Amino acid sequence: MEALQVISSATEIISSMVGVVSALDQASRNLDEAPKKIRMLEEFVHDLENLTRQIKQKHVYKLHNPQLDHQIQSLNVLIERMHPNIMKARRIVSRSRVKNLAKVVWSSMAGDPLSKLINTIRDDLNWWFESQRFAQHVQKVIESTAQDVPVRLKIKVELGWPISSKCHFVRNLLEQEVSHRVLLIVGLSGIGKSCLARQVASNPPTKFVDGAVELGFGQWCSRNACNGNKDEYQRRLARKISKFLVQIGFWKKIRDEDNGDLEYVCCILQEALYGKSILILLDDVWEQDIVERFARLYDNDCKYLVTTRNEAVCEITEAEKVELSKDDTREISKAILQYHSLLSVEELPGVAETLLERCGHHPLTVAVMGKALRKEVRAEKWEKAITNLSTFATCAPGPVSYVNEKESESTLTIFGSFEFSLEAMPRDSKRLFIALASLSWAAPVPEACLEAVWSVLGEERLFPLIVCKLVEGSLLIKTEMDPLYLVHDMVSLYLDSKADDSIEILLNEYSPEETAIICPWLLIFGKKNVKRIAEERTEFLFNVLEEKQVVTTLEALIQALMASKSMSELEVSRERFSRILGPRIADLISTDSLSLIAVTTEAITNIFSTSDYCNYFPSLETTGSINKLATTLQECEEDPITQIHVLIVLAKLAEFGSLETVDKVLESIPFNQLADLLSPSSEILHESLFTVLNSLTKAGKSNAVERMFASGIEKKLIELLENGSEVLQHHAIVTLKGFYEVARNPGSGSLHPSNLNLLPWQVRLRLETFVLSDQTVPHTSKTQSFEDLIYNLSDGNIKQILQAMQDLIPIIEKAVDSRIREMILQSPLVKRLSELLQSRHSEQDLLRSESAFLLMKLALSGGEPCIRKFLDHEIIPELVKMMQCNVAELQDSGYTALHQMLYGNGGILVLHKIFKTGLVDRMVESLDRKSIKTREVNVHCILDLVELGNKSCLEKMLSSQVVEKLVKMEKVTGGSGETIVGFLESMDKCKHLSMMERKVIKQQVVRKVRASLKGHKFDSQILASVDACMSERSKASSSSGCGGRYRK
Repeated sequence: MEALQVISSATEIISSMVGVVSALDQASRNLDEAPKKIRMLEEFVHDLENLTRQIKQKHVYKLHNPQLDHQIQSLNVLIERMHPNIMKARRIVSRSRVKNLAKVVWSSMAGDPLSKLINTIRDDLNWWFESQRFAQHVQKVIESTAQDVPVRLKIKVELGWPISSKCHFVRNLLEQEVSHRVLLIVGLSGIGKSCLARQVASNPPTKFVDGAVELGFGQWCSRNACNGNKDEYQRRLARKISKFLVQIGFWKKIRDEDNGDLEYVCCILQEALYGKSILILLDDVWEQDIVERFARLYDNDCKYLVTTRNEAVCEITEAEKVELSKDDTREISKAILQYHSLLSVEELPGVAETLLERCGHHPLTVAVMGKALRKEVRAEKWEKAITNLSTFATCAPGPVSYVNEKESESTLTIFGSFEFSLEAMPRDSKRLFIALASLSWAAPVPEACLEAVWSVLGEERLFPLIVCKLVEGSLLIKTEMDPLYLVHDMVSLYLDSKADDSIEILLNEYSPEETAIICPWLLIFGKKNVKRIAEERTEFLFNVLEEKQVVTTLEALIQALMASKSMSELEVSRERFSRILGPRIADLISTDSLSLIAVTTEAITNIFSTSDYCNYFPSLETTGSINKLATTLQECEEDPITQIHVLIVLAKLAEFGSLETVDKVLESIPFNQLADLLSPSSEILHESLFTVLNSLTKAGKSNAVERMFASGIEKKLIELLENGSEVLQHHAIVTLKGFYEVARNPGSGSLHPSNLNLLPWQVRLRLETFVLSDQTVPHTSKTQSFEDLIYNLSDGNIKQILQAMQDLIPIIEKAVDSRIREMILQSPLVKRLSELLQSRHSEQDLLRSESAFLLMKLALSGGEPCIRKFLDHEIIPELVKMMQCNVAELQDSGYTALHQMLYGNGGILVLHKIFKTGLVDRMVESLDRKSIKTREVNVHCILDLVELGNKSCLEKMLSSQVVEKLVKMEKVTGGSGETIVGFLESMDKCKHLSMMERKVIKQQVVRKVRASLKGHKFDSQILASVDACMSERSKASSSSGCGGRYRK
């Protein structure tokens, strides 16, 4: 903070001045020395003036900060006090000796004037010091209070929606103590219920001390959208409520938000709102039980502002209804028209009033017409618009089933405004809009899907212009932070009426090749009936087995999966596609088409899960696919991307196939080519190549490893350890460990103590077990000596305990020997070390640190059996507590021990313990701590968990707001983006994610980063770092992506 920098520099100068004043006090009795001290004092004051001037110039645009301005002003006051007093002191000292002699006589009667001035100067300096100390003390007290005060939640106001008398009416109802807890805003669709509610909630009554928060539901969260599936509906509702809990900052006890346990989430909701006073906006509610669940909550002062057009919701008895009608919107419709037409009151033609009447003062209709007439001032154009609106309304399709009679006439007018808006647009925009009727708009649709739809209709380069017209016409809504699109409910209703036209355009008017492009997208993002048609068409394309069409379909399939918005959506789509592709892989690979085999192998590596490999790969073992894939490898030597995909499929065949298949695969793999692909120039391929090596090691064990040693793959990996990036080093370590664990003779490899010492310390620590000389020793009867050490550890003084710990290290390092490990585990050693970890006395900090070190050593040498013993004694929680304390040495010890346990044999048990017992939530909470060291060690441990975790672990961490906490840290520390980039890079190191899963979840992280950074002063530089990281890591996926590589 700038204010602290000001005080630091000024305090240094003024401290020196205090020393000079004390010297001047001594010199007042020796008038020869006094002038020198006064000159020094004048120089310090001059330095202080320069400092103040420089600070003002440097921070001229920050002087609005009250604290900064006050501290600069305090320096000015001090300088103003110092100048006259120093001048007086100089005059007194400069008098002649005769006058000084007289002064001595006078001082004996009236006191020394110089001493008085010195005391005045000293008082001024002390005043400044005391004022700063007081200010800092007050600041600490205020910060302590503020830390316990929750942030007042806010809702963003709707642009272009004026404040109406209805807004004041609703606000007054909410302020009344006797009013109902639920306030329903009802009215025609598009009449502005949500806008009115946001207008009220953006400035809630003061009684809602915790502010206001909005939770939107929409058609997606309804029984109808779930086809009557109760379990699916409850899962969706649970996810919505979990999102609400995150919004209000009560995320600590949320389990995996996708588990669908609605009753559990509602219990947490009751706890979260206890004692709260929040105005909660439940927007676009489709089901009555949603409101009832919130209304049943007790012990809080919350009220619920609900918008709905479902008549069943309106039947809630314990609710007060506020109907928004034409009369209410009449007073603001003209202002809405001005806002969207970009015309002032003076510029609006006189016929505008007639248009408003024809629109029924319906806000959505007025907005659409206003945008269609943007900047149009000619009266005749407005008159024509009125005529056309009437015509289009007459010809518009009839209302959809859930629109009641009261809405029918209004709906026709709204649909007519859509028709008018489309007529004013280019033909391509209208055609794209109709084509979008095939998509389900119950949830936002990614931009990539709209681009795929457009790719069938027109030129790719025109897409931004075409879609922009639809957004400008209020027919599409683009979200602020993500490349996602959604539509108003009435637009969705209109599109429902055009679904048949859309199917005709996309699936019947164009060639089979163009249909093949769009079918996979419709399978994921289409309406229910469209998905069924698209699935039938896709299966037909595979059955016909026309090369170009199948290649196109598989390319589009991969791209559509990549566009998934969440892991759950990806998993559902992946399962659907694997059911279509799985039974046909043998036929696809047995063709003579290199392009078809290449894209098939790519689709397999992106789509198949472990269960898919088990279910569908046996068909490849009996159809000669191994030979076909081996031939393909030889034919595509100039195409390393295709080579990698083929290699992955072969490796997976070995991993999930019979012993005979393993031998065939090992014979067909060109290991020398694998070594060549590990060169630095092929870095974008390395991630996939590590998948190949690990699968081959798992399947072929020592046989495969010996082939890899012979082909120089191990040497290539060691080179990556020495010169590769952090991500490559991580993958190389994991792969080498796999080699050495299954090799018959690990010592025959190329890694020796001499070159081990040249590697980074974290690499040495994880590989030294396989390189150093054999640590097993013959069993000797030294049990008594060990028991003596345990006795000293238990009953000795601190010095004896520390000595016993040192003497135990050689024994613990030999726990790799099963006999010694058993001796250790049957002794009270682990229990005693656990007790020492729990000590909270500062004089025993060294013992805690050494205990953590011994436990780490024992985990590294003893492996999983020792880890299981640690879990019995709650050692993992104690190490996490050490990371949370305020002693830097203990924090380092706790993290180092936990880090080595996570990466060692049995680390999966430690990982499960951390997530199962909520320790990960404690780490995430620590990111808010003031201590830099605490934040640092917990960030390191969180990054370790990301590297080692699986999909569910990552989803759990995201639901605990870890990304938002990391962004907050970046804001506090100046915004380099380093921490967030580290989080993304850790995901690159995670071997439990497929390439597609990694891409989808990283996109989720980036969306969270953008949302958290919106409007912050460091947003550009942080986002630049994040985008650079994403761009660099996406080179591999873009290179391995299709992009039409296989089309002919």
